[in-house]
Amino acid sequence: MNISRIDLNLLVYLDVLLREKNVTKAADQLGITQPAMSNSLRRLRDLFNDPLLIRTSQGMTPTQRAEELQPQLRQILSSIELAVQPAAEFSIEDSTRVFRIMASDYAESTLIPALLNEIRDIAPHIRLDVLTPSDVTFQDVEKGKVDMAINRFDYLPQSFHQVNVWRDNFTCLMSKNNPILKDFNLESYLAAHHIWVSKTGMGVGVGMNPDDIQRLGRVDEALAEIERTRHIRVFTRHYQVAALLAEQPDLIATLPKQAAYRHTLGDNSPLTIKPPPFPIVPIELKMAWSPLLHHDLGHTWLRRLIVEVAKNIIEQSKG
Repeated sequence: MNISRIDLNLLVYLDVLLREKNVTKAADQLGITQPAMSNSLRRLRDLFNDPLLIRTSQGMTPTQRAEELQPQLRQILSSIELAVQPAAEFSIEDSTRVFRIMASDYAESTLIPALLNEIRDIAPHIRLDVLTPSDVTFQDVEKGKVDMAINRFDYLPQSFHQVNVWRDNFTCLMSKNNPILKDFNLESYLAAHHIWVSKTGMGVGVGMNPDDIQRLGRVDEALAEIERTRHIRVFTRHYQVAALLAEQPDLIATLPKQAAYRHTLGDNSPLTIKPPPFPIVPIELKMAWSPLLHHDLGHTWLRRLIVEVAKNIIEQSKG
């Protein structure tokens, strides 16, 4: 097929249709009428010889062909947008840009403070707007409304760029007055009471069920592998709260090391850490961003800084 005969606007329409999965919403976003959007969908179906979107009980559902096309479309349109935009300079010292970062509580408590320290020295006018996973959807990231998402992800859209920030092992955080320290092993660990902490996914969370091992996460899945369970006394979604609760002499928080060890720094800390008495699969913290922002000079600078700050944090924790 001769590309000169193709209306490239149709690719823009298809990109929005696949994102919204609704003809009316897609028309509103593009500023055209609903009949014009319906006509464009008919032309797209002829162009690709595929229905692309099929009406089901769940709404408009993409076909397999459409799902295969979506990441290719995003890459093509991103390249076109980059080509037609004027090159924008980015001055680190003078920029007043606000970067919006979706960060899990784990990332916010471990990475963001060190990142802010670096930014304060080299980019004094730049500001960070840190959002929680409940504030953001993948569509917000894809559209560039959020600069980046830093979290543990089980799934990411194929169109996203991503990089591993670090890999973190688990450790047990507890009071120096916890009697378990006299004989810390698997049996004493299982006999103790525990603090559960996690909330990594996108969207609004729900209450926890202590018997739902699959949803409890890495620690309890690791115990299930050896056919054991622990006694969870309290559930929290905040790592800072877990550390405060761990000061009680009868509670243990099993956390990623980067979220735990900083609470043991200094002679006056009431807390200490111990390696878990059973193997737990490490976690991977990732940074993901939209292809729309991939070549943005300011965004590129911040991504590189985050990776460098993360590297320094890991090196310091080894000491």
